[in-house]
Amino acid sequence: MTPMVADILIEALPYIRSFFGMTVVVKYGGHAMVDEQLKTDFARDITLLKFVGMNPVVVHGGGPQINRVLEKMGITTKFVSGMRFTDEQTMDVVEMVLGGQVNKGIVTQINQQGGRAVGLSGKDGGLIHAEKLQVTQPAAENLPPEIIDLGLVGTVSQVNPHIINTLTAQGFIPVIAPVGVGPNGETFNINADLMAAKLAGAIGAGRLIYLTDVDGILDKAGSLIPSINTRTIRDLIADQTISGGMIPKIEYAQDALLNGVRKVQIINGTRRHALLLELYTDKGIGTEVIK
Repeated sequence: MTPMVADILIEALPYIRSFFGMTVVVKYGGHAMVDEQLKTDFARDITLLKFVGMNPVVVHGGGPQINRVLEKMGITTKFVSGMRFTDEQTMDVVEMVLGGQVNKGIVTQINQQGGRAVGLSGKDGGLIHAEKLQVTQPAAENLPPEIIDLGLVGTVSQVNPHIINTLTAQGFIPVIAPVGVGPNGETFNINADLMAAKLAGAIGAGRLIYLTDVDGILDKAGSLIPSINTRTIRDLIADQTISGGMIPKIEYAQDALLNGVRKVQIINGTRRHALLLELYTDKGIGTEVIK
C-alpha cells in the first residue's frame, strides 16, 4: 500500500464512523444507468456502502429504456403540455421495463459485486400508495386555469416503510422501481426523483443523493456551488441560477428536508465512483442542500 492510498483511507475514516448505521436513499438515473463502466462502478459503490455499515436504498429511473421499448412495439408516445401521457397500454410497458428489465439488471449488477440486492416496485408490500397527479396549467388572459390529464401518472400519497426497514435490517439492499398502487388497485407511474424524496423522509434517511448528468448546481459563471440552504433557494430560482429540470429536483429536496432528511446531495453520476467521492472525501464533488 502506498502512502497516498493510506492517506485516502485515513481521510475516509471519520466519515465511515459518522455514517455507520445511517440509511441513505440514492436516486439512480441518467447516463450512469447506460454506460457499462459506470453501471459497474455504481454497483461496487453501493455494495461498499453496505459493507462499511451504511444502509443504501436505491430508487431508479428508466426513461430512455422505456422509450426504446415503446418504439420497438410501435406505441406512439403522446405528450400533453410537454409531459408524457400514460394510458393503460403505455403503463403496461412502463411497469414491464422498470419492474423487470431495468430493476433486475441493477439487482444483478449489485449481487455480482457481492451485495445482497432485492428488487421491488412501489406496489410490493404496500410500499407506495399513489394517487392521480393533478397538474394545473396557469390561466391565460380571461380564461380559467386548465386541468391537464396525464393519464396514469401519479404522485405519492402514503409510504409504508415496513418492507424497506425489514430488508435493510436483514442485510439486504432494496432496489425500487418508481411505480405505486392507487386506491382502486390501479398502477401509477411516478417520477423517480419525487419518489426518492418521499421514501427518504418516510424511512428516516440521513442522506438523499441524486445522481445526475451535471456536477450539481452551478453559478452564473458555471462554477459549482458546494452548498445551499432552503433560505437561499428562492433567490437562486428567481435569478435563474436554478432553472429547468433542476427546479423540481430542488423542490423535492426541500420536501425531503422538511420531512427529516438531514442533507440532500446532488452529484454528477457520470464521474467514476461518484458516491464514494461525495460521501467519503473532505471536499465532496457536488452540491449539498441543507435546511
